[in-house]
Amino acid sequence: MVFEMPLEKLKTYMGTNPCPPDFDEYWQRALKEMDEVEPNVEIVKEESVEAPYAECFNMYFTGVKGARIRVQLIKPKKIEKPCPAILMFHGYKWYSGDWSDKFGLVAAGFIVAAMDVRGQNGYSEDVGGVKGNTVQGHIIRGLDDDKDQLLYRQIFLDTAELAKIIANMPEVDEKRIAALGYSQGGGLALACAALSPYISRVVSVYPFLCDYKRVWEMDLAKDAYEEIRTYFRFRDPLHEREDEIFTKLGYIDVQHLAKWIRAEVLMVTGLMDTICPPSTQFAAYNKIQSKKQMLIYPDFGHEQIFYLNDKIFMYLMEMLK
Repeated sequence: MVFEMPLEKLKTYMGTNPCPPDFDEYWQRALKEMDEVEPNVEIVKEESVEAPYAECFNMYFTGVKGARIRVQLIKPKKIEKPCPAILMFHGYKWYSGDWSDKFGLVAAGFIVAAMDVRGQNGYSEDVGGVKGNTVQGHIIRGLDDDKDQLLYRQIFLDTAELAKIIANMPEVDEKRIAALGYSQGGGLALACAALSPYISRVVSVYPFLCDYKRVWEMDLAKDAYEEIRTYFRFRDPLHEREDEIFTKLGYIDVQHLAKWIRAEVLMVTGLMDTICPPSTQFAAYNKIQSKKQMLIYPDFGHEQIFYLNDKIFMYLMEMLK
């Protein structure tokens, strides 16, 4: 099945979804709002799981709009000098996962902070309060309200607030902080690196949340992107507001944030990915101006890729040198 443009075109593709004219001002104002929020960090020991070399904590902080965000914080038991840290972001509609999933990184010498995305299946709070559809998904959450009410605006800011909190911990080396994620997590890792000066390395595996109009034009607004099709069916069945809608989605399109990334980036793409089409991922990758590399898997889609986790582990291990 051929559903994408040839690889050579992917390597120069710069995206389809429009970028709002006030995009830069929008995010500068959003970051100012984030900086004015008192995070009120609370750290509570987790007693249900332990390891000889790791300590587990539930960390909570206040994000924009007053939501309390929960993070799994896992530290080595013995810390003799400031450690590198890894911020982990999970897939769409998921949660931060099992504690023990992160123990290998902690044993290697990292502090790990895995965030529950607000309103999904973890323990973070979704304060709600938006007009319009709150049923189908988070991409369209707030689309019928003021642009500052877009839910992913708040989620992207949560990632940057987490980076700031972790960077200011005395046991963390603020110059060695990575952001890591798959799918939605891959998109959030890129957004975090764009919005936070503290991220020095990014691993983004088949990132979600990129180039929404391209997804729709490919007739792939299904599965993870189904809510875009549903929104048009109920809110704009004649597509009379199509330009307006996709321009507003442009505020939360990771490809437009990518220009601000200063960190070194490793991106992973499967050319058979019909969930997050390769062109949408290249739209973000091609705008990154910092040091970067992409691992391209011609025969894989949005799935587990053999031996990839080993490659990622060794890439992150370079931070310990």
